[in-house]
Amino acid sequence: MTPRMPSSSILRGAGAAHKRARSSRAAAATASAPWVVAALVLLGTSLLVMASPARPGAPPDELAKLETHLTNIRQLTFGGENAEAYWSLDGKRLILQITKPPHECDQIYTMSADGSDLKMVSTGKGRCTCAYFFPDGKRIVYASTHLAADACPPKPDYSRGYVWGLYDSYELFSANADGTGIVRLTNHPGYDAEATIREDGRKILFTSLRNGDVDLYSMNPDGSAVKRITRQAGYDGGGFYSPDGGRIVYRASRPRTDTELADWDALLKERLVRPTTLEIQVAKADGSKARQITALRAASFAPSWFRDGKTIIFASNYLDPKGRNFDLFMIKDDGTGLERVTYNETFDGFPLFSPDGRRLVFASNRNNAAPGDTNIFVADWVP
Repeated sequence: MTPRMPSSSILRGAGAAHKRARSSRAAAATASAPWVVAALVLLGTSLLVMASPARPGAPPDELAKLETHLTNIRQLTFGGENAEAYWSLDGKRLILQITKPPHECDQIYTMSADGSDLKMVSTGKGRCTCAYFFPDGKRIVYASTHLAADACPPKPDYSRGYVWGLYDSYELFSANADGTGIVRLTNHPGYDAEATIREDGRKILFTSLRNGDVDLYSMNPDGSAVKRITRQAGYDGGGFYSPDGGRIVYRASRPRTDTELADWDALLKERLVRPTTLEIQVAKADGSKARQITALRAASFAPSWFRDGKTIIFASNYLDPKGRNFDLFMIKDDGTGLERVTYNETFDGFPLFSPDGRRLVFASNRNNAAPGDTNIFVADWVP
């Protein structure tokens, strides 16, 4: 989720068509990448060799042969920037963020699981991100800047490189599923966004800058009982509860050297973050026993759980770390068994399984009608 990444909206644009013939280079890099093996050994994990080709992407006519876990892929949206589509617990509806005229930045919409009945449920003001259904399907949660201004907040200053903006004006709100009955949940200076909800509906997991660093927090559905979960320097965000609610998975950056820490602090003062190196972490729901399960030295993000609670699906530009080709990967919660899922030449991200585990929703630049379009797709999952 993003600035999920963020908030989520930044990486959606990162998937614009970027077709470059670098298959041989990527294959060679993967075959002779001792730093990957060494890093994973240090973590006490092992990376299984991917049996599939290690090139950054494949043309559309080859995707069906390579994407063996996906079948019956359906495109649900057509045009504009559509991202972070997440299921209702009954599997009948999706909630997502869309940028399309007349709005200049993201608003929140819901639609049926087949893409029909699309409705805007946010205010139409400011910028929104990271929406989620409560388990009963009657209410939703999302982040918005609409209390600060009707207009979209300014874009980040890219003279500092590729950065995300952490807008202080983001606050979290709940509302009825049709957008009425808005209730403010957070009221604190600093970024509050990237909310997801435990399946029993009793806890919200979110990202906040309220204590001077970008960390994960939990709170009750009414905004009370806020508890800090992570405390290490760096970005912790885009968290999801496991199906049983006992654990969380999230993306994290960990500046370690003096130079990295100085860069982190300088950007954070400007409410910016550089998302070029993010790894996937798992922990208990209270933040204890945190463990990094990837060491890909890339922008790995949008992790969520398989329904077994033992495997994680996420997006990464691991095979194209200086480019914009993000694919979906799966990995066991102990860091073993890394496997590539998608082979699209551009961007695939924000994967989430349906509550019955039979369908996977994701955002992609595949089949674009116009450069930069990001659309929502649903596929049947093949184990």
